[in-house]
Amino acid sequence: MTARETALRILLEIDTMRKSEEVLNRMLEQSGLERNDRALVRELVSGTLKYRLQCDFIIAHFYKHDYAKAATVLKNILRLGVYQLLHLDRVPRSAAVNESVKLARKYKGDHLSRLVNGLLRKISTETVHLDRWCATKTDEERLSITHSYPAWLTGRWIARYGLEQAEAMLAHGNLPPATGYRINHLKTDPEKLFALPALSGARWLEDDLSNFFFSKEFMQLEPLLKEGVVSVQNPTQGLACLLAAPEPGSIVYDMCAAPGGKSTFMAELMGNKGRIIALDRSAGKIERLASNAKALEITIIEAREGDALSFDPECSADTILLDAPCTGTGVLGRRAELRWRTSPEKLQELVQLQASMLDRAADLLKSGGILVYATCSVEPEENEQQVEAFLKRHESFVTEKSIFTLPGSREGFDGGFAVRFRKKEG
Repeated sequence: MTARETALRILLEIDTMRKSEEVLNRMLEQSGLERNDRALVRELVSGTLKYRLQCDFIIAHFYKHDYAKAATVLKNILRLGVYQLLHLDRVPRSAAVNESVKLARKYKGDHLSRLVNGLLRKISTETVHLDRWCATKTDEERLSITHSYPAWLTGRWIARYGLEQAEAMLAHGNLPPATGYRINHLKTDPEKLFALPALSGARWLEDDLSNFFFSKEFMQLEPLLKEGVVSVQNPTQGLACLLAAPEPGSIVYDMCAAPGGKSTFMAELMGNKGRIIALDRSAGKIERLASNAKALEITIIEAREGDALSFDPECSADTILLDAPCTGTGVLGRRAELRWRTSPEKLQELVQLQASMLDRAADLLKSGGILVYATCSVEPEENEQQVEAFLKRHESFVTEKSIFTLPGSREGFDGGFAVRFRKKEG
């Protein structure tokens, strides 16, 4: 398959509620494509997912029939074409149109290939006038279209953060996400690591986050990743582990551990001394977690398969980390498909699940122990309001510290929330 057909097949599979990164990695491994083509696939999938609503709005302006009734494969072919025409300057216009026509012919026949050809040839930066088309719309509708987010979410963010901040968050989510790396102190130290030529252009963070740096040189860092000297992790995710601050020799329970970045970071903070029970419902994810720990030369992680609401670790924990399932509104630039899967109804379902998980964690924690609750969400129902409700249900817990980051509020940082509770003695 060509790069564009691979991208199309990935988009179709993601439409069946699969996670974009998992589908992307699996299909690229099977594709046999060269490095440059693999990079093009990643760009096409990520960009088309992000700009899906905007692409649909534009296509509907030029589509002669009822676009809502078009076949899913046709919609994704058109979206891929429009994304390339309007957002990828390096792709020649002829290539964007002709390759889309070839896909339409292969998947939908000659008739619809002619439709795709005629429609895409009408679309360009000169014929698309989003500002004019959105001039009479509300701020919620306008931002939804121009930044390609669900209107209900843009409305929430405007109401909570104001128009300027909301638009900055929306714009940030359409930028290429920064790649953060965590230094494995079990294998190296920062001074030694940053003397390497591969890290000459890296941006090393300071103070409590000195374990982390940002770099755009992924290829140069591949050997260090394979050796387990560094791991890919955004520093926002690391903040929850630093908040937990597990002691060497202690017992830690990571209730929703996959893909394992937080478990392995806590093990590094503990000097690989103690015990970490890392739980996830997926056997495949648990297998990968164990493999990642081995690459990092971490031996204290016990990767277990099970449901956090019913699993019994058969011991009380000194520290529990609950990185709870959430809407993911702090990482929509990294996981674009979540824009189209999250809804007000889904939010309420997740809030109930988070509360049940917090109650379970409270039962499993030792007196005097630490519970850290974390999300990659910026929604108050999942964060501050969840904390307030938990404290009302559990008077034996007190809040010691919390951290909240908005997408883009610090260069390269994802949005997220974490709070540290302590269980009173007795």
